Amino acid sequence: TDAEVSTRKKTFAEVQTERLDQAERTVLIKCPSRLNEKKLLQYLSSHGNVKSHFFFENRGISALIEFSDKSSIASLQDAVGIPSTSEHHVVPFKSRLFTFTLKNPVSQNVEGTPLHLSPQCHIPVKDLIEKLCLADSISSQMYILLNEYQLTEENIKLRFLACSLVRDFARAYFPDSTVKPFGSSVNTFGKLGSDVDMFLDFRDTGKHATKMKKGPFEMEYQMKRLPSERLATQRILSVIGDCLDNFGPGCVNVQKILNARCPLVKFAHQPTGFQCDLSVSNSIAIRSSELLYIYGCLDSRVRALVFTIRCWARVHGLTNSAPGTWITNFSLTMMVMFFLQRRSPPIIPTLDQLKELADEKDKHIIGGYDCSFVSDLRKIKPTKNTETLDVLLGEFFEYFGNFDFRKNSINLRKGKEVNKPESSPLYIWNPFEQDLNISKNVNQPQLEKFVAMARESAWILQKEDKTQQIINKEPWGLAALLIPVGKSNSSKMKNRMKGIGSETIRSLLDSLKLNNANSQQKAVGK
Repeated sequence: TDAEVSTRKKTFAEVQTERLDQAERTVLIKCPSRLNEKKLLQYLSSHGNVKSHFFFENRGISALIEFSDKSSIASLQDAVGIPSTSEHHVVPFKSRLFTFTLKNPVSQNVEGTPLHLSPQCHIPVKDLIEKLCLADSISSQMYILLNEYQLTEENIKLRFLACSLVRDFARAYFPDSTVKPFGSSVNTFGKLGSDVDMFLDFRDTGKHATKMKKGPFEMEYQMKRLPSERLATQRILSVIGDCLDNFGPGCVNVQKILNARCPLVKFAHQPTGFQCDLSVSNSIAIRSSELLYIYGCLDSRVRALVFTIRCWARVHGLTNSAPGTWITNFSLTMMVMFFLQRRSPPIIPTLDQLKELADEKDKHIIGGYDCSFVSDLRKIKPTKNTETLDVLLGEFFEYFGNFDFRKNSINLRKGKEVNKPESSPLYIWNPFEQDLNISKNVNQPQLEKFVAMARESAWILQKEDKTQQIINKEPWGLAALLIPVGKSNSSKMKNRMKGIGSETIRSLLDSLKLNNANSQQKAVGK
């Protein structure tokens, strides 16, 4: 749609600013169980125009209400009372979280249509597999998966609102501060149900610097000085963490993890239902979010492939939500990006190419690292590559099933396999901090498990007789790849796998590769 095209072209910063602004005009209401939507909106409209709203299930029904004007919130707050409870004493912090109950529930008989509730989590894998079997190609299977798992418009609004509510606390101490989401909430690769990573930002926007030039004096604030930035970060997070813990409505299980490489406060935000991680401004993490945002916007195949590979990895236990020696989703995403840079012609540009396109305002040097790349999507030429997702999925498994991990590392700046600078089993260069390996945590057994699963998946896709499987009502294509090992309904699969050494698979793949290369040449030549 045209609307989608126009949203697609916005820069990362524009989208962020727009969403943060939207969140400031938003309130969250815990609703009575028998609710007449029309009456609620009618009442709220007496405080100002309601620009958008939706309902969702979260231990009862909640409504997110976005007003056109921020002043409507003050007007509503004036009308809201402090809870009267005999058994508790309340902390009198007035937020943008309200509870509405009906004054005389009996008389207000509920007429009208039932509420439409926006889902805030994705369907279970077994339900997904059933849906995938109804598709007509692997490509459409991958888009179905993407549609089921990706963040919805409503869920994104809720994420920004959670940040905005935390910001209200931070502003009690630091009036200029903002709280912004980073990582999967904003990089177009977030899936429903994922945590919200947020950071506290004290950077005064540029308008301040110009004022300082005027007048005969150098002027600066007197501020408390501490021996290191890390200590300042720890103290700030410690206080904000206590603040959320003591006064934050619906902030529970607050944990301060201040000795981590990146100090943070973890907490559950019950009103929005999110698990949140709050840290202090990390410019490099934001550049990574923006880089992925650009890649995600350039071509629809990018997100479809990333979501598919991540789901596949999770089903087979290659990734895990707990930290450990397995591959992280971030590393996996970077491997997909690298694979897409290596296609011929490439589907996405290398980071060095994006840096070439950068102009003055895109220049970012952070801690001595050059993190510059173009922000305007229109300056990036669309790819000439027309490979289908059916082809790309199989090729991804082939590529990494046969990748020389002993010798080579993955470098997204150059889009080339380069010699490993040190002996970690899996070496993926941090795109910005060039001396770091983002997959340093991965050990040899985990990497071998990944390679074995990639080979097996390539093999399943190659062997497959789709028509036969559809006739036999067996899962096919992507659905077949998402059945955990040992859970396969057909014992045929196990028998096929018995006695096939990895050498046999490799020679099989090699012969398939030749055929595939030829047929691909034809496809591209068309």
